[in-house]
Amino acid sequence: MPACAPNGGVFVGGASLTSGLSEIALTHLASRMDPAMRALAVRHDPGVRQADLWNRPEGWENLDITDVPDLGPVLGHQTVEGEDAAHLNALRPFADLPIRPMKPFMAPAKGEDRDRAVQCLSQAVYYEAAREPTLGQEAVAQVVLNRVRHPAYPKSVCGVVYQGSARVTGCQFTFTCDGSLRWAPEPGLWRQAKAVAERALAGHVAKQVGSATHYHAAYVAPYWAPTLVKMTQLGAHIFYRWTGPWGEPAAFTGRYAGREAVLTPAVLTGLDSRTQGGLLSPELQGIPAARTFTLAVAGEVRTYTIADPEAADGERTRVKGVLYAPRRKATPDEIKAINAKLEALEKSMDAAAPVAASGAPAAG
Repeated sequence: MPACAPNGGVFVGGASLTSGLSEIALTHLASRMDPAMRALAVRHDPGVRQADLWNRPEGWENLDITDVPDLGPVLGHQTVEGEDAAHLNALRPFADLPIRPMKPFMAPAKGEDRDRAVQCLSQAVYYEAAREPTLGQEAVAQVVLNRVRHPAYPKSVCGVVYQGSARVTGCQFTFTCDGSLRWAPEPGLWRQAKAVAERALAGHVAKQVGSATHYHAAYVAPYWAPTLVKMTQLGAHIFYRWTGPWGEPAAFTGRYAGREAVLTPAVLTGLDSRTQGGLLSPELQGIPAARTFTLAVAGEVRTYTIADPEAADGERTRVKGVLYAPRRKATPDEIKAINAKLEALEKSMDAAAPVAASGAPAAG
C-alpha cells in the first residue's frame, strides 16, 4: 500500500514516484494507478484537488442509487391532471412533421347499419366534444374513422367507439365507461353532433388532424402521450398519431366490415370480440388472406407476410415487418408482347450465327 511523502508525493516501495514531476506528468501517472491506490493518494493529498479524471459531477461519491429516479406517475399507467398536466403538455413540443390528410371515408352501410353507425359516431362527437368548435368536433369524428381503417382497431364505427368499454384495462373513449351515457344529450348540441357525424360518414375530411388516432384534453397528461407523435391542438384537444410508418396514411389498409346493426347495446358493453380490436379475425376485419413464409438469418427465425400488391384502392402500403412484391403481375397482353420480342431476338441471333464453307453452321 502506498504512503504519502512529507511534500505530498507518493512513496511506493520506499521510492518517491512524484518527486520533481510536473502537474501534467503527475496527472498521467495518476491515470495509470490502481483506482483504490489513486483514491487513497488523493484523500491524503494536502494540495488542491484536481478535477475528476472521469469528469464525474461534484458529489458523485455521495450519490445514492438505491432508488431509481423517475418523472412521477406520468410514466406509469396513470394520468396527470390540472396545472401539472398543463405544464407537462407545454414541455412536449409539437412534431415538426407534415400532417398528411386522409382520403374521404365513404361508409357503404345502408338502412339500419347506417343508422347505428351515425348513432355511435354522434355519441363520440357529442360526449367528447359537444361544446368544442365545429372543427374540434370534426377532428374527433376523423379520429374515429381513422381507427376504423387502421389494422389495430375494429372495423366498424360502433366497434371503435365502444372498444374496451367492458375491459378492466379501460375504455378507449371515456364516455363509454364513466357513466356519461346515463345523461340524455341536450337536443341542440345533439343535432349539431349528429350533423358532424353524417358529414364525416359521407366523405368529409378533417385535414387538420391527418392520420391522428389519439387525442386528449389539454388539462390531462396521459402516460402514453410521450410515446406518440404530437401533431396539433384544436380547441381543448391535443391530437397524436402512431410513430413511423404505422402512423402514415399508407398504413391505414383496413376495410370497413359494417354489420353495425349486429352490435347491440349488450354486445357493445360486453366482452365481445367484435369490439375488442386486435382479437378480430382478419376475415371479420375485411383484410384479405396473405401468404407467409419463414426465414432463418444469422440464427434468428422470423415469419414474414407477403402483402397483396394489388390492394383494393390501388395503393401499396409500406408497413414495418411486411414484405411487398416489387412489381405487379404482367397482363396477358404484356406477356404476349414479351414473348414476341423474345422470339424475334432468337431469330435474329440464328440469322447472325457463323456459317461454314459448306454452308452448314460451324460446330461450336
